[in-house]
Amino acid sequence: MTVTHPFHALAGQQLEILFVKRRGSALVFVCACGESRSVTLPQEWTDRGGEPAGDRLAVEGLSALRALVDALVSRGGDLGGGGF
Repeated sequence: MTVTHPFHALAGQQLEILFVKRRGSALVFVCACGESRSVTLPQEWTDRGGEPAGDRLAVEGLSALRALVDALVSRGGDLGGGGF
């Protein structure tokens, strides 16, 4: 299996899968990482998951966050001296 998460220390490296397990509803891989060590990776961070985002903060996520903040601010009225 290949680590595909662009910001992971093992990005691009191929690892041997020792076993697979569920963590809640997520699938994770426990892989060999050097002698007598293992690393646990979520499926999304590997070539077994979807395509990784190229940026740490995707435009879609930032846009959704901005919309949420705007909605909360408009509902809150005066924030009582807050720093906006």
